Amino acid sequence: MSLRFPKRTKHRKWNKGRARAVHAGRGTTVAFGQYGLKSTTEGWITSRQIEASRRVIVRAIRKRGKMWIRIFPDRPVTRKGTEVPMGGGKGTVEHYVAPVKPGTVMFEVDGIPEEVAREVLDGVSHKLPVKTKFVKRT
Repeated sequence: MSLRFPKRTKHRKWNKGRARAVHAGRGTTVAFGQYGLKSTTEGWITSRQIEASRRVIVRAIRKRGKMWIRIFPDRPVTRKGTEVPMGGGKGTVEHYVAPVKPGTVMFEVDGIPEEVAREVLDGVSHKLPVKTKFVKRT
């Protein structure tokens, strides 16, 4: 399994931050392919969810199409071990997530018919914790 995570980071552990449902400023249009999957809600997408989505797309388009993953999980999420008492500092890095705002295009495909692209990206949306919609290049 080829999970995605950063090769190196400036800081190993980050603060959690605030969740604000502000519309995404960049990455809101289909830039590379013909069809894309755009988020309509905010959330954190883990590297495992991105990998599961990638597998759905690859299995469907095979060798006839091309795909782009427009998000990258560069944000570390920490967790303390089970039955560990309070104190003792922040937990270890458990996994990495990609924060997604409403309007972010997460996946793009090209080289396949629109009906197939709709089916594929609908299957991908079932793997993700955010609500999505199918978009076409304008």
